[in-house]
Amino acid sequence: MPPRRPSLFTGRAKSRNASPSNRNSIQKRRLGEDEPAAHTLRACERRGSIREGREGEREMDAFYSASSAYGAAASGWGYDSLKNFRQISPAVQSHLKLVYLTLCVALAASAVGAYLHIALNIGGMLTMLGCVGSIAWLFAVPVYEERKRFGLLLTAALLEGTSIGPLIKVAVDFDPSILVTAFVGTAIAFGCFTCAAIVAKRREYLYLGGLLSSGLSILLWLQLAASIFGHGTSSFMFEVYFGLLIFLGYMVYDTQEIIERAHHGDMDYIKHALTLFTDFVAVLVRILVVMVSTWDISCSLSSTHTSPRSD
Repeated sequence: MPPRRPSLFTGRAKSRNASPSNRNSIQKRRLGEDEPAAHTLRACERRGSIREGREGEREMDAFYSASSAYGAAASGWGYDSLKNFRQISPAVQSHLKLVYLTLCVALAASAVGAYLHIALNIGGMLTMLGCVGSIAWLFAVPVYEERKRFGLLLTAALLEGTSIGPLIKVAVDFDPSILVTAFVGTAIAFGCFTCAAIVAKRREYLYLGGLLSSGLSILLWLQLAASIFGHGTSSFMFEVYFGLLIFLGYMVYDTQEIIERAHHGDMDYIKHALTLFTDFVAVLVRILVVMVSTWDISCSLSSTHTSPRSD
């Protein structure tokens, strides 16, 4: 007869029939054999929980970074966006530096023209016509004649300064601080709106061109109607404030248009400086008018409230 194979049931029966001491030793042996597996299982569980915690932290960090980036992109402003000039190529950046340097020279020439009017009283309609003629001549000269065009720009700026010289003289006669305050306010507004146009996305404010052109045409029609039918103080101040709003918008629009034209190869820095010079002078004139009128009203009110002395 072949030998019988030991079955599992016989082993279990033997373990059941064993004494209590033998059973405890068997259980301890089994527990001792299972302890390394239990430790390994616990270590794997701990590693899995640590990995899950790290992955959760990474997901939260990614979520917060994405939400902050989306918020900055939606608002268009942020510390990173203020330093981000990657959308403007180095060639366009150098072109903008040349434009603003030329603008500063034109403003200096305009200041000389205003001083000449205060000293010699030469400003008027002739200087205004000379300024318009110089600008027309500048546009007629080819682009490669830079020296001639630059001289025409300085001539136009000088004649523009003499043309607004009467207004500047009135402001200086009232209070010299009016002129300083108006110039500083115009420079701050110009710097703020220019930085907003440079930092913003390309072509973001170019849609303002149609609105600003419509507003400028309305302003011209209002001035034409006022020259024919006359206007009061309220309508005059409305024209001043409305024109101030329009030319502040033109600061943003013209800056982005200059950047876009430079990206497409138009590097005519003299023409671009003339555009910004026109915006600057238009804003300066309107701020001067507002400040002079406010000073005049305050002086008239103070004179009416003061009573003459009785001897």
